[in-house]
Amino acid sequence: MIAANLMHFARVLRTAGLPIGPGHVLRAVEAVEAVGLERREDVYWALNAVFVNRQEQRELFDQAFHVFWRDPKLLERALSLLLPAVNVPAPERPELARRLADALHGHPREEPPLREEVEIEATLTCSDRERLQTKDFEKMSAEELAHAKQAMARLKLPRQAVPTRRFQPHPTGRAVDLRATLRRSLRLGSIELARRRRRTRPPPLVVLCDISGSMSRYSRLLLHFLHAVTNDRDRVYSFVFGTRLTNITRHLRHRDGDVALEKVSAAVRDWSGGTRIGATLHDFNTVWSRRVLSQGAVVLLITDGLDRDAGEGLAAEVERLRKSCRRLIWLNPLLRHAGFAPKASGIRAILPHVDDFRPIHNLDSLETLAQALDYKGPRRYGGMARWLDEIKETAA
Repeated sequence: MIAANLMHFARVLRTAGLPIGPGHVLRAVEAVEAVGLERREDVYWALNAVFVNRQEQRELFDQAFHVFWRDPKLLERALSLLLPAVNVPAPERPELARRLADALHGHPREEPPLREEVEIEATLTCSDRERLQTKDFEKMSAEELAHAKQAMARLKLPRQAVPTRRFQPHPTGRAVDLRATLRRSLRLGSIELARRRRRTRPPPLVVLCDISGSMSRYSRLLLHFLHAVTNDRDRVYSFVFGTRLTNITRHLRHRDGDVALEKVSAAVRDWSGGTRIGATLHDFNTVWSRRVLSQGAVVLLITDGLDRDAGEGLAAEVERLRKSCRRLIWLNPLLRHAGFAPKASGIRAILPHVDDFRPIHNLDSLETLAQALDYKGPRRYGGMARWLDEIKETAA
């Protein structure tokens, strides 16, 4: 009976967003058998040790545990998930309560049906899909997050082909292939020019994603986006950083998204910690730059710019990174706020050296990113001058 209830409890946590698989359920059964059922506190910490491996998961687990196991007769009802409503304290993060409610009830709450005789003017209304496009990732429920992940999997980034240093034969090419011309003349006995043109290929895409505590609400969902991009095109290199730099390219190449993210979680050791942007960019420029920035790579820097080291050495490293790539695009979730101003030292150090500055907080921002990657104009565009002028005015 206890094993069946633990299985249902694990399903609730998985539906609410925790990465839980069959192996976690087996370990949970072993943990509960080891500590026994005499003390509720022992069971709580035993399950906490099995199901929780990140700081931001603790609050959701705590709410789910106290709601799911609040009924003393629940152990006698292995198939019971719909428990009577009780008054529980309001959590600090209301979006967690929505996800937990959806998981416990097993289905989203349905709105009462409208009467047939009521006519609705829908000229200025929007569909659920349109609302989802503009809704902040931070405010989404568990069901909305699932739809957002599906939308990310369907999103296709443009593949803007750029000329390489290699050539290929082409009948109307502008360059003359001397070797092919000589070989053809020896074979035919007459001179006929052979032509060639440069090969084109989409540039590599390099992603540097901040996974510090201030970015945890967005970075975990953006990993699903990186997984979809990695499996949609070649030469995509993904790195995450907090206090250290970690290459997760190989893990994201797994076709199964759940398996890929589980491997990423096992490989990364600095989730939701501090941020040392300058130090991690120095490691990237020193160790990885020559390996992944060949042939004019496009770099996506995903961070809020809040640096623990107060921007020490950050400007020089960002400048070096920009000079090594074709374009440097900065994606910052703080830009979603209307009153955003570049006041933090880390933001002021990065901003003068990027080619584009865009928000990254909903599905619409990901679609505008696709437009930015397809841009063929000069390197500096997108309203950067306004931000630079504001920095100069503040400094003066």
